Amino acid sequence: MSIQTALLARCESKCELCSTESSLTAFPVPPKTDITVDNCIMVCDKCHGEIEEPTDLNHWRCLGDSMWSQVPGVQVTAWRQLTRLSSESWAQDMLEMMYLEEEISNWAQLGMSDEDKPRDVNGVELKKGDDVTVIKDLPVKGTNQVIKQGTVIRGISLGDDPRLVSGKANGGQSMYVIAEFCRRK
Repeated sequence: MSIQTALLARCESKCELCSTESSLTAFPVPPKTDITVDNCIMVCDKCHGEIEEPTDLNHWRCLGDSMWSQVPGVQVTAWRQLTRLSSESWAQDMLEMMYLEEEISNWAQLGMSDEDKPRDVNGVELKKGDDVTVIKDLPVKGTNQVIKQGTVIRGISLGDDPRLVSGKANGGQSMYVIAEFCRRK
């Protein structure tokens, strides 16, 4: 059985992202480049053309279904697209519901472009465990509290949204902060 035949059988001749049944192509999920059943997903022309630079944002609402796929490559691609579209509230909601096993999460993050990585105010890439300083007073959503300029957040964690970092400050209080409002120490 050829790889193409195996992929078509797995996806039942439908795009594994949007379920369209027209002209499907095997897409190797980066950074993997070899075409194998485990490294590829079947995508339609529309999805293939928009994977790197999504322009039709409503098209990607289809990820609400495909993000639950048992196929690791589909999970990786769905996570990446939702991360790229996380400025849309519906994409952020989907991203918050998603769970990836550690190996799949590592694959997803390896293939992200530099624009999709958390960066501080100076453009420095932030990594798990970094200490950052808040560069301006930030109101805390849903409260009347303010995170003051100069507050140090120690040992940050990175979540699914590359715009956000989390950590503890002010005596152990956990918080999320937009990465671009921080400076790495």
